[in-house]
Amino acid sequence: MHTSSKATIEVPLLDLRAQYDTLRAEIEPVVKDVIESQWFIGGPQVSGLEEEIARYCTVSHAVGCASGSDAITLALQALDVGPGDFVACPDYSFFSTAGSIWRLGARPLLVDIDPSTYNIDPDALEAALASVPRDRIKAIMPVHLFGQCCDMDRVAELATHYGVPIIEDAAQAIGSEDVHGRRAGSMGAAGCFSFFPSKNLGGFGDGGILTFNDESLAQRCARLRNHGMEPKYYHHEVGENSRLDALQAAVLRVKLRHLDDWSEGRRDNARFYDAQIAAAGGCSSRTPISESGDLPLRFPHPAEHGRHIYNQYVVRVPAKHRDGVRARMAEAKIGTEIYYPLPLHSQACFEGVELQGRGLTAATNASAETIAIPIYPDMSDDQRAHVVETLVSIVRSI
Repeated sequence: MHTSSKATIEVPLLDLRAQYDTLRAEIEPVVKDVIESQWFIGGPQVSGLEEEIARYCTVSHAVGCASGSDAITLALQALDVGPGDFVACPDYSFFSTAGSIWRLGARPLLVDIDPSTYNIDPDALEAALASVPRDRIKAIMPVHLFGQCCDMDRVAELATHYGVPIIEDAAQAIGSEDVHGRRAGSMGAAGCFSFFPSKNLGGFGDGGILTFNDESLAQRCARLRNHGMEPKYYHHEVGENSRLDALQAAVLRVKLRHLDDWSEGRRDNARFYDAQIAAAGGCSSRTPISESGDLPLRFPHPAEHGRHIYNQYVVRVPAKHRDGVRARMAEAKIGTEIYYPLPLHSQACFEGVELQGRGLTAATNASAETIAIPIYPDMSDDQRAHVVETLVSIVRSI
C-alpha cells in the first residue's frame, strides 16, 4: 500500500473508482462481448451468474432479478404473502425490508434488535410473534445487517414452532457465515441479495438475486420476475418485470472472482480499527455507550466463530455528539454515513399505522448513536490510520 502525508489524506466512505482501476482490463472485454452479442436480457451471462452465485452461497438454485428490493418482494410473492398477513422483520434496516411487505398488502411485524450486533433480537422476536393471531403470521424475515449473520438457530426454532418459512434479507451479507459455517442465503426458504454498487459485490447499477434449495420455489420466482410468464406469452399468474440484465451479470461474474479477497480486506481493516479503538480506551458494542469512564466509542461486536464481511463498519458514540462527530470527520476529509437515521416505525409513510411493533428501544437508540466509517478494501495503510486516529481524537475531545 502507498503512503502519503497525513495533511493531504482524503478518505471517502467508499471509493469505487479505486476498485475499477484494478479491474478495468478484466471488465471492459466482457462488457464489449455483451454489446457485440446484442443479448441484453437473460442469456448465458445471466444463467452463468446464477450458477456461480448458487455455488458460492452453497445452495442449489439462484434466480437473478432487477434489485435487492425486488428480490424480497418476489420471495414474499412466491410464498403467497398477501393482505392481512404479518411478516416479522427487524425495526432497524433499510426501508425495503418493511416496504416490500407493505407493497403486498401485508403488515410488517416490527421487532427490536440486539444492541450489540444490530440484528434481530430473538427474545423480542418471540414476544412479537406471540402478540398477534397465530394464523396471520406468514413468514419471518431476519436481516443479516452490515454483513453479519443473525442468530439463525433461534430464528429457525421460532419459525418451526409457528410453521412459517424464513426469508433471509441478505442484501448486505453475501459470503457471510453463521457460527456453524453456513452461508447467508442458505438457511431459509429464500435468500435475498442486492448488487447495488456500494455492496461488497456491486454491479454498475441496480441488480439482485434470490437463492433457494427448493426447485419449485426457484421456478416460481423465475416466472414471477418475468410477468408470471412461461413459456413466452403464456401467463400463469401476475408477476412483474424484474429481470437482471446481461451487462450487469457480466460485470458481476468478473467481480465475484475477487469477492473473497475484498471481504478479507474489509475484515483486516476492521481488525485494525478494533485494535486501535480498544487501545485508546473504547470497547465493543456489547458495552452500552457511556459518557463517563472509558472512551465513549464502540466498535462492532462480531459473533464468535462467524464470518462478518463488513459491508459497513459501524461505530457508536453518544447521541448528543453524533452530528458533531460527523461534522468534524467531514472537516478532516473523511466520509461517514448514518445507517439508519430513523427506525422503520418512525418513517413518515407509516405514521398513524398500527405496525404491531412494541418495545423498540434498541433500534431507536442505534438510529441516534451509530456512524459508519470507511471500510472498503482499497484503503491504504495511511488512510485507515488517518480514519481511526481522527475518530478517536474527536471522540476523546467531546
